Amino acid sequence: MTQPGAGGHALPRSLAAHRSASIIAGLCGSIFLLFLVAPIARLVAGGGRSGVAELFTDVELRGALWLTAVTATLAMAAGALGGTPLAYLLARRPFRGKAIVAAVLDLPLLIPHPVAGIALLLILGRESAVGRVLLHAGIRVAGSPIGIVCAMVFVSAPLYISAAREAFARVDTRYESVARTLGDPAWRAFRRVTLPLSMRGLVAAAVVMWARAVSEFGAIVILTYNPKVASVLSYDRFTSFGLTEALPVAAVLSILALVPLVALRALRPDRGAGMDV
Repeated sequence: MTQPGAGGHALPRSLAAHRSASIIAGLCGSIFLLFLVAPIARLVAGGGRSGVAELFTDVELRGALWLTAVTATLAMAAGALGGTPLAYLLARRPFRGKAIVAAVLDLPLLIPHPVAGIALLLILGRESAVGRVLLHAGIRVAGSPIGIVCAMVFVSAPLYISAAREAFARVDTRYESVARTLGDPAWRAFRRVTLPLSMRGLVAAAVVMWARAVSEFGAIVILTYNPKVASVLSYDRFTSFGLTEALPVAAVLSILALVPLVALRALRPDRGAGMDV
């Protein structure tokens, strides 16, 4: 039996406080969601139709989108080829300085991307030792599609390595051990056991890397202004002709950003589990 007095009002007061906190949290969350969604919605509403129409008439826009897609795909392939062994090493092998290696790999995510472009220019530019050797071999990095790929790899590969490392870490090592006891060498155990079990996570990591490469601007504009990828074209039209001319290009980029989002949604481990939210 509830005792009268101050204690009898504790539950109603607690319930009222909980409801007030829920209302405040919901209001803050709604404002934050609106802040994130409203600019993109306004951009697409303002330039989406004209941007899609320009895909059929604007040769420069089509060329920039094609160059963006091709270079981002090449960057993704290079990141997967070089990053997968690193991710596996970080997930499976303890070694001295492992934390330092992981921190260095994440560093391109933390520095401003124009600074990343300047750093790449110092290494791969025509005045650098590496750049001169490559030029002597007939390979020009700065101011070429190769430079775009290099910039994309530099800023987006850490995302792939981090996600791939998590994908490998989720694979139970006992499965690999069973394969080794059955006579498989390390490489075959990786190919037959670890790789298939982690494939969904690796594909998701590659999609994230591709999306990040497509959206890159700062490093690319320093290393390779021409030929123009879509992000640089949007900036160029804004600075040269104003908002009206830049709007269709920006809107098309925002619409195309839905492609990797849909792909990641399809790769969710719980899809088809009846709890789609």
